Amino acid sequence: MIVTLVLAAEVAFWVVLGLGLATRYLLRWRTVSTVLLVGLPVIDLVLFLLTLFDLRGGATASWTHALAASYLGFSVGYGPSVVRWADARFLHRFGGGPKPPPAPKYGAARSRHEWQVCRRTLVSAAITVTLITALKVCTDAPGTEVFTQWYWKLGLAALINTAVAASFTIWPKEPPAGAIVEDGRVVGWKIPESRP
Repeated sequence: MIVTLVLAAEVAFWVVLGLGLATRYLLRWRTVSTVLLVGLPVIDLVLFLLTLFDLRGGATASWTHALAASYLGFSVGYGPSVVRWADARFLHRFGGGPKPPPAPKYGAARSRHEWQVCRRTLVSAAITVTLITALKVCTDAPGTEVFTQWYWKLGLAALINTAVAASFTIWPKEPPAGAIVEDGRVVGWKIPESRP
């Protein structure tokens, strides 16, 4: 049953996100759009509560219960940035907005970008660990030892993200020779000076 709920929550997240953006840019219903987009974490909260009730009802804990908890962690940690990413692309495609710039690739701008990703990962991992621990503590469900591997996976993800961000801070990526860079993005190329 929990697998079906996880799949339903995944589909619902993207459907509500699409509806939120469509009502904003195609129908110009800004209030309805805002309600839909703000309601995105509610989908994952409902999934987590149903997971809790499933375990309290006698279900054996499995990796899918931990996955349901990670959805809420992801929604809080990454949700706003996912909405901004989709919003910028929807605005460009259907609202006449500018083409969204790519993520910065060079210098301090790239380092800042990687630390932002790292922060999102740390928030997501911390919330997920807290929720999985709550599933263990608040239920008498058998098999909760399966959650231990999620602690390791989340810790590894946090460690890798921190190492990547630190590496771009210590060894910033340099742009190609002759590139004109603004905010970590190549915006043009210098023309070589002609020799007399």
